[in-house]
Amino acid sequence: MTNLLRSSLVAAWLGAALFFSTVVAPAAFGVLRQFNLANANEIAGTLVSRTLTVINISGFLIGIVLLAAALIWKRGRVGPVVVVQWLSLAVLTTSTAVGNWIVAARMLALRTAMAVPIDRVPADDPRRQVFESLHHYSVALLSAAMIAAIVALVLFGVRRQAERDSAFGRV
Repeated sequence: MTNLLRSSLVAAWLGAALFFSTVVAPAAFGVLRQFNLANANEIAGTLVSRTLTVINISGFLIGIVLLAAALIWKRGRVGPVVVVQWLSLAVLTTSTAVGNWIVAARMLALRTAMAVPIDRVPADDPRRQVFESLHHYSVALLSAAMIAAIVALVLFGVRRQAERDSAFGRV
């Protein structure tokens, strides 16, 4: 699998994750709150959860495919750049998996167990506090995945430049 294809997959995921984080999630909550709906946060949260599921699963799948390809088509000596690149892809894969199948699943279970829209659950309710804590973990995991994607992209570029240099006999 070429560096260009790998870079394109990671860059596309990173762009989607950035767009989700900076535009989609804030816009969903902002727009729905403008209508003064009693359950605005519940509706926005449902929309954001479904969108985040796509971001997390696609990040997981891209990470798995790229890690598998790296192991299958490993060429020659594995240097520190390659190891850090693999670690970055592993962080991307793990963070998105944990974010989706552990944290988001627990958040959904809590929302379901509350039996009323989260907007109506008092801020001092222990379930709401756990929910808020899980939300912070979700944000941290997505942030870690995005940072790992940036590191992987930079290292794809470093490897591409090193391959060009060696092809032209430069050291």
